[in-house]
Amino acid sequence: MQNKEKFKELIRAVKFTLISLSAGIIQIGSFTLFYELFKWEYWLAYLVSLLLSIIWNFTINRKLTFKSAGNVPKAMAQLLGFYAVFTPVTMLGGQWVEDLGVHGIIVEGVTMILNFVLEFLFCRFVIYRDSLDTAEKGEEKNLKEETDNIE
Repeated sequence: MQNKEKFKELIRAVKFTLISLSAGIIQIGSFTLFYELFKWEYWLAYLVSLLLSIIWNFTINRKLTFKSAGNVPKAMAQLLGFYAVFTPVTMLGGQWVEDLGVHGIIVEGVTMILNFVLEFLFCRFVIYRDSLDTAEKGEEKNLKEETDNIE
């Protein structure tokens, strides 16, 4: 990989991290509200807060991090497949660990770190592997067509 490509991937990872931090704020904030204030069971507070963060993270990262002009329903279905496995494992596993006496906030934090790493890898190498930066190329193409039409 050339230095330019390595730098581009580093920037992509930094963007994903920053956007994921904002999704993490949404997730931990809503989880804390549901778990501590409303006294929901761990699994329910986790599930609702996870869904809120997934929607935010997918929407922003698709546009800003991966710059994909690919098929949105297909990308959403692939992400749904990822979460069809990840969510039950972490929801049930998290409930089990919390039942063992580990505080739900700690379980949530560890789960969020695991989610961050696995979701980045899944998005980068599965969902967007063939459509990285295609929105950027489409914008360049549209700009070129507009300038050609002016001449």
